[in-house]
Amino acid sequence: MEQRQAILVLEDGTTCYGQAFGAIGTTGGEICFNTGMTGYQEVFTDPSYYGQVLIMNNVHIGNYGVKDADTESDSIKIKGLIGRNLEELFSRRQAQGSLDEYLKKQNIVAIEGVDTRALVTHIRSKGAMNCVISSEILDAEVLKNKLKDVPDMDGLELASIVSTNVPYELGDPLSPIKVAVLDYGTKRNILTSMVQRGAHVKVFPAKTPVAELKAFNPAGYFISNGPGDPASMDYAVATMREILKEEKPTFGICLGHQLLALANDIPTFKMHHGHRGMNHPVKNLVTGKCEITTQNHGFGVDPEAVKKAEHIEITHVNLNDNSIEGIRVKGKPAFSVQYHPESTPGPNDSRYLFDQFIGMIKEHIA
Repeated sequence: MEQRQAILVLEDGTTCYGQAFGAIGTTGGEICFNTGMTGYQEVFTDPSYYGQVLIMNNVHIGNYGVKDADTESDSIKIKGLIGRNLEELFSRRQAQGSLDEYLKKQNIVAIEGVDTRALVTHIRSKGAMNCVISSEILDAEVLKNKLKDVPDMDGLELASIVSTNVPYELGDPLSPIKVAVLDYGTKRNILTSMVQRGAHVKVFPAKTPVAELKAFNPAGYFISNGPGDPASMDYAVATMREILKEEKPTFGICLGHQLLALANDIPTFKMHHGHRGMNHPVKNLVTGKCEITTQNHGFGVDPEAVKKAEHIEITHVNLNDNSIEGIRVKGKPAFSVQYHPESTPGPNDSRYLFDQFIGMIKEHIA
């Protein structure tokens, strides 16, 4: 069957034509790209992608279908999808449906037939920017006007939108390893990684008062990943500062890493085009070992400010661009990493960080 035409318009005027896939409509957000070869369903449902239109670098996306178990949240979080070949047919017997059906069911607009390698090269050169995809409006000038309605990611607070509305618990309620999780867009496999190590976790909404967190009597705190600009989250920075006063083991991932930095007066900044994918090399400065990591972030921690902070130790650095990938607070049991050690999708090199966190809690309660 002949596919419907679709159009992609970038903020700098770049226009790409292709074919419609998924839902018919118009969508917009900040354009970004993921370098991973697999794990597309986990990527689409990662809350950290909320507000973004995603380019998948791999040539074929959708070729193994979709499955309910391969999700990191209850719904697709990307605003739109761009691909070279988005596949309706799939080969995996365990799959419960096609990518096309999945996108249509969740009203996600996509475009295929785009030269994604050229588009990614363009973004790497020009930097992150907003874009619009449409399969119902094919006039580029009209879509350029619609770009005015797409908010800039810089200064945008999104974590409270993707956070849980009510607290919930996972794991053995009798476990002494009680972890209070501040949900700014946490992934399911982060929680699973702690539960598998014997933790009883209680997940709290983003703007939960510190007194309510303390009422759970946690042995440790976890500060989750999430979307948006960390500098816009004054409420979260204030909560982090109160948590640090308790001297209990505290672990932050991605947005949680940035919030730990901000709570220690280290600013964050908007990156040129961010890090997204599952093949980013990071060096652990404590052990001297390197690991291949999964990443998804468009903001970073100011490297010069970190180096000047006498009470902060840099524990991990990115080997591609020397950006800060991990810190710890000297004299306190608090540490964080910019990448995703739960690795869904991705290699398992960094899962030792969960062992480290749970080990710190066990020492604390001993």
